[in-house]
Amino acid sequence: MQSPGAKWPKFRSAKPRILLLTSQYFLIGELKAACERLGVEHRLLDFGTREMDLDAFVSWVMSALTSFRPDFVLTVNHLGVDHEGVLAALLEQFDVPLASWFVDNPHLILGTYHNLDAGRTALFTWDVDNLESLRTMGFRNVFHLPLGADPTRFAPHRDGGDASWRAPISFVGNSMLTKTVKRLEAARPSPRLVESGLMVAKAFADSGEPCSGRFLTRRFPELRRDFEALEPPARRQAFETFLTWQATLMYRLDCVLRILDFGPLIVGDEGWKELLKGRPGWRYRPELSYYDELPDFYPLSDINFNCTSRQMLGAVNQRVFDVPCCGAFLLTDYRRGLEDLFEPGSEVAYYSHPDEIPGLVELYLENPEKRRAVADAARRRVLAEHTYDHRMTTLMEAMRQTFA
Repeated sequence: MQSPGAKWPKFRSAKPRILLLTSQYFLIGELKAACERLGVEHRLLDFGTREMDLDAFVSWVMSALTSFRPDFVLTVNHLGVDHEGVLAALLEQFDVPLASWFVDNPHLILGTYHNLDAGRTALFTWDVDNLESLRTMGFRNVFHLPLGADPTRFAPHRDGGDASWRAPISFVGNSMLTKTVKRLEAARPSPRLVESGLMVAKAFADSGEPCSGRFLTRRFPELRRDFEALEPPARRQAFETFLTWQATLMYRLDCVLRILDFGPLIVGDEGWKELLKGRPGWRYRPELSYYDELPDFYPLSDINFNCTSRQMLGAVNQRVFDVPCCGAFLLTDYRRGLEDLFEPGSEVAYYSHPDEIPGLVELYLENPEKRRAVADAARRRVLAEHTYDHRMTTLMEAMRQTFA
């Protein structure tokens, strides 16, 4: 039990003290760097991939809380938060708010956590479509917070780059082939769910709905009993993720097939070799380092092509910010809210349906001045409004207004 007076006043200084919590996720590095630039006192508590017994976990967290005395704890995708709810109980004990910024679908993450509503919690989601559904789950403090860019990493005219990376058009992304297989193996679904999986995934891809599990039970009631019989909840969550990843695979492959006539360079996992086997006109490059190589890769493509994961309908992904931040041109698919981030046409080029892809690729390949104008305008907008310094400032103010 805590000793008398163990709690401390929160949000008394102009800038909050933040305990950053993670278990190895790249975005926490950007947030830490933003804190440093903004002059925000912070400490990083990184659990890594280590196994830790309950007593050690409690001792480590309590030591960090009582010695650093943060105004709130910040994590990404709930990483570092235990599934059993021990951390939530500790934060409630010390009256420390928790901010969790979801940059993947929270409905594919939160289903296996307990004690979610304990303490004072705020959820930030990069997808505006998740706001209402998270509130329906019982979360009172839910905010929209898009991704952003780190201009200290993604900057134009960096030295480096490989001449073999130069291409008229490129796509950087996972094929989702191995991911779908692994999620299906983790779900261990009934034969009927296996047989129906591709059909459900295709229907989900075309539906415009955000949650594959809810879509299945509503649209395919004959499969509901099999789906709800997946226990423990991690199996049900794995099948939901399988449907989402399979829908992404189908959509992404359809989009990539539309650029094959333009000699694309495809950067990603080995699954692309399987999906595009026997199709001419494209080159393959294994995955590149996000920090060390992608900032030099993007400027070497006349067009950086983007097709977003099916896990997000009301959000844009990292490339929409990173590509223009390093001075390169992007052609992306439309997502709700895109026009709230960039001015359509002048700051972002997009397609609303895969059928539009070939015509737009041809248009922009033939107009380098138009590409340059869009890329320059997009970079100015990113620097003015969409850096991680901006995101951290917004998040900190939301936490102060909610919990001070």
